[in-house]
Amino acid sequence: MELAAVARARVLGALRRPLSPRRVPGSGRRCRSDMGDPAALPPGGYRLWQERAARDPAAFWAEVARGTLRWDSPFHTACQPGPAAARWFLGGRLNVSVNCLDQHVERSPNRVALIWERDEPGTAVHVTYRELLDLTCRLANTLKKYGIQKGDKVAIYMSVSPLSVAAMLACARIGAIHTVVFAGFSAESLAGRIMDSGCKAVITYNQGVRGGRIVELKTTVDEAVKNCPSIKHVFVAQRTDNKVQMGDSDIPLEEEMAKAASVCTPESMDSEDMLFMLYTSGSTGKPKGIVHTQAGYLLYAAVTHKHVFDYQQGDVFGCVADIGWITGHSYVVYGPLCNGATSVLFESTPVYPDPGRYWEVVQRLKINQFYGAPTAIRLLLNYGEEWVKKYDRSSLKTLGSVGEPINSEAWHWFYWVVGEGRCTLVDTWWQTETGGICIAPRPSEEKAEIVPAMAMRPFFGIVPVLMDANGKVIEGNDVSGALCIAQPWPGMARTIYGDHQRFVDAYFKAYPGYYFTGDGAYRTKKGYYQITGRMDDVINISGHRLGTAEIEDAMADHPEVPETAVIGYPHKIKGEGAFAFIVLKEQTAHIERVKEELKTIVASKIAKYAVPDHILVVKRLPKTRSGKIMRRLLRKVVTEQSSNMGDVTTLDDPSVVKEILDAYQKYKEKSSS
Repeated sequence: MELAAVARARVLGALRRPLSPRRVPGSGRRCRSDMGDPAALPPGGYRLWQERAARDPAAFWAEVARGTLRWDSPFHTACQPGPAAARWFLGGRLNVSVNCLDQHVERSPNRVALIWERDEPGTAVHVTYRELLDLTCRLANTLKKYGIQKGDKVAIYMSVSPLSVAAMLACARIGAIHTVVFAGFSAESLAGRIMDSGCKAVITYNQGVRGGRIVELKTTVDEAVKNCPSIKHVFVAQRTDNKVQMGDSDIPLEEEMAKAASVCTPESMDSEDMLFMLYTSGSTGKPKGIVHTQAGYLLYAAVTHKHVFDYQQGDVFGCVADIGWITGHSYVVYGPLCNGATSVLFESTPVYPDPGRYWEVVQRLKINQFYGAPTAIRLLLNYGEEWVKKYDRSSLKTLGSVGEPINSEAWHWFYWVVGEGRCTLVDTWWQTETGGICIAPRPSEEKAEIVPAMAMRPFFGIVPVLMDANGKVIEGNDVSGALCIAQPWPGMARTIYGDHQRFVDAYFKAYPGYYFTGDGAYRTKKGYYQITGRMDDVINISGHRLGTAEIEDAMADHPEVPETAVIGYPHKIKGEGAFAFIVLKEQTAHIERVKEELKTIVASKIAKYAVPDHILVVKRLPKTRSGKIMRRLLRKVVTEQSSNMGDVTTLDDPSVVKEILDAYQKYKEKSSS
């Protein structure tokens, strides 16, 4: 690919430029030549690895894979490029759970693997690698007893806990494929994911506990599986002492695990066998099951975990993400455990029982790396500094931001107030589809600058390019365009489950030969990357990507709402919120009732976080002559850029713009009063 070669040359050229002499917030990682640590940077450090990874990715990742993972059989081919995703480590065989558990149990069985910070304050549970292996094997043997085999799909609908981690690893141990569904999703969302993936079983809790409130998990599963004939068994664990109704297909999980053997022979898996699928929203209404495979995903999660956060053996790594999202998969479970780390499982919320919860946990557990979402940081800064300064945060070395671009105010508060101006702060950019972090300020040369609120530097083997509207590579610096990646890396998704054409269309069709991220980016005068936001109809609410079409499809079920259009708008806390424009049938009199019903529908069909913050009734939507809704005009209205509407000549009736502007102004005046 000629253009990819150009992109590689530009990256290599940038690496050879002299470093800026200005030292900025955050220290550079120490490039250790600890050859006893297979993932340690070699002599020559960051620049040497970056050049090698860009010039010859197959050779680079082959060497890293041999030194980082434990293989049953060695691979014969490091990388086999394809028209879409490449295949990695062909011929190699391994087991992910062995890499995450057994190898550490052999060396340090009593090392703490997980610290479960339960919802109830001050009730942390420490789980060693030996104990986690025991849990995993017993759960794996229980699954096998009830007919779960290699290749079967298992849904996991659980709150964050050692048992939910063991459920993921138990599937990996026997070669089953897990799909973790966020335990805040509705029964309908859960059922849709079960049916699309063809799951044979569900693992859940009787109830969940979050922010001092009970969450009815088993009840939601019962509702979901009514419409899922593929489900043979529901394994039910106990998070609370409350009893729930148990049916013929329901299995009391802990009782069965107590009877199961504590040894389970791991299944030897091909590098390219499916490890898990995770559903994410797209610009169409139907969520897509992103498929990640065994070796490439695990390797990339482990190596990024180590080098982006400068993880050292003995550190306590605190990623506060839920396991229902890719961040929880890569940086709560697979990356840290493959590296033999101590990983914190956070079950609660940032403000329970008070806004000091995160920082009290940092003090009590002596967390060294803290990785969270800008949404939470924006929320907490509103409560003031006293909740932070009340607690000792001297254990912190690295702070991380994930899920969406962090704004400047939140970055500075996080850096100066939480980190006391002495911790490295990494604003990380990546996606469910990328498997792990792709752009972040670290790793870098020692003492290299960190620019606030910017992802900055591509990780080893990631070659970003910016494309213009005509599909041409944009050269030089101080330019903006569509962010693409020019060459494959091991952590990238392989397909969308059951719909490979959709995978090709979504990520490789717009710019043939490149992976299209769907995001726009700005390359600074110094060659750093700043993410500018989504370029499609996907919004990012509190770090959760959600297709606007998904919300529109849910609202379309209301009999009195024939038309809807949902857009994202800037939200002070959540980053983005959903703003819905709706058209009602003429006979509708109870507008407020309809709005409340729409909110209930969205909450029940998707999740509470997807409910629009605003619903505005309009007479009609702005459409082109072909019937397409011009959402960019609605965005201009909501972001108050109506003086610059751009070209409206393609509208069927341009007077609709003034109609909507008038309706919006009345809505604003009513809301403010």
